[in-house]
Amino acid sequence: MHPLIYAARPLVLDFLATIVFLILVALKVDPAIAAGVAIVIGVGQVAVLKIMKRPIAPLQWLGLGLVLVFGTASLLTHDMRFLMVKPSIIYLLVGAFMLKRGWMMRYMPPIAAGHGEDVMVVFGYVWAGLMFASGIANAVVAVTFTDHWVAFMAIFPMVSKIGLFAVQYVTMRTVVRRRVMAAREVPEGAAA
Repeated sequence: MHPLIYAARPLVLDFLATIVFLILVALKVDPAIAAGVAIVIGVGQVAVLKIMKRPIAPLQWLGLGLVLVFGTASLLTHDMRFLMVKPSIIYLLVGAFMLKRGWMMRYMPPIAAGHGEDVMVVFGYVWAGLMFASGIANAVVAVTFTDHWVAFMAIFPMVSKIGLFAVQYVTMRTVVRRRVMAAREVPEGAAA
């Protein structure tokens, strides 16, 4: 499997229900339908993992919890202002979770093991910072520039996350490749 796909797949699966919810809201699907679909997906994912006796990652539990709480709130309120501020709360919660040292290790491809853990730890904190910045930016746009919120949500979250993902991917690939090459150049007797 290509390392880029290997790295992105778990993250997409962890937040699939939340991603579907945001896509449906962006497509102007009724909030009740969007919330219902996301709740079904989130619960279905956890149920399948339980049936298959596979571990459920903390980010997946977080994604499910967010979908259940905010999806239910959407069903009850039908209030667009709630939906506009909701991403800020999600970003702040996810950012707080990402402050846990080493949370990104599960996303590191096996080929990089032993060569890039320190860089992954740093990028874990960088991702947390991006989540906090995204949460604050969303709140400011939702409250101050309400008319531009849809355009903001259509562009900023995706561009910032894809941009950081690309920077991390290139950095990890470069650092790991250099470290692997350096390890190969060390004479066998000098390693001791």
